[in-house]
Amino acid sequence: MGKKFYIKLHKHPLPILNNLSGLLVFSLLLFLLLPFPAHAQHLTASGCSVSNVGYLSDLVRDYEKATGIKILVRGGGSVIGIEDLRSGKVDFAASCREKSAGDPEDMELIEVARDALVFITHKSNPTDNISVNEVRAIYAGRITNWKQLKGADAPIYVFVSSPTKGFSGVESSTNKMVLNKKDPVKTSNTVSLASTGIVEQMVEKTAWAFATTGFSSARKREVKMIKVGGITPSKENIATRKYPFNRPLFLVVPKKAKPEVRKFVDFALSKKGQALISSYGVVSLSDMK
Repeated sequence: MGKKFYIKLHKHPLPILNNLSGLLVFSLLLFLLLPFPAHAQHLTASGCSVSNVGYLSDLVRDYEKATGIKILVRGGGSVIGIEDLRSGKVDFAASCREKSAGDPEDMELIEVARDALVFITHKSNPTDNISVNEVRAIYAGRITNWKQLKGADAPIYVFVSSPTKGFSGVESSTNKMVLNKKDPVKTSNTVSLASTGIVEQMVEKTAWAFATTGFSSARKREVKMIKVGGITPSKENIATRKYPFNRPLFLVVPKKAKPEVRKFVDFALSKKGQALISSYGVVSLSDMK
């Protein structure tokens, strides 16, 4: 038989709740741990980590200030968001990929901002420029050491967002826009992770890492965004389309969405909402040249 593993939560065993006050405390803790507490003035959302980190968490905060309506939002990836929407766990979702086969027919994708794929590495890595063909060679397993990119003699650790079901937004965009619809080759230095948010966190912590993510969230992480063909991934270069790999960020709503959801979407698309998105450092629709 295999070894048994136990998680030690405290120096002493968790006390037995043998009185009413203990039971009430335990019930309160369970309530606080629920992902989305029910409330008439609450909306719930989940999905694309790039959107959540990049603009959505800020936008829902400002929306609450303006309206008093609280929106509880979490990341997890575009796949999670769409699945949560399908099962009725959330009122709307965020996604950074186009609608694909198998997605619910009764949902609508509404573009609210622009983004671009960026290639990231650890901040300590001296390599700061890469070509598209070199990116393809990394994912094909032909370039495996940074010295092949005129960098340090160190292995390239490739982190890939690859959920167990479906394609993540970054994975889908990379496959279509960068890799000519070819999947990355898995090597001994390839690590598949559940979401783009986790990928970004791993790159923050791992020397000689390499990954693809979205500009909107990468700019808020402790990572280096690598130039592509000498072009810096920046808000201005994305808005003018000078930097390649431009892509949309969507809000995903049921076709028969609640009026409160439609109001939030209208706010995101309004002049004020677009100005707020731009103020966060994300490329709004009105920023596009």
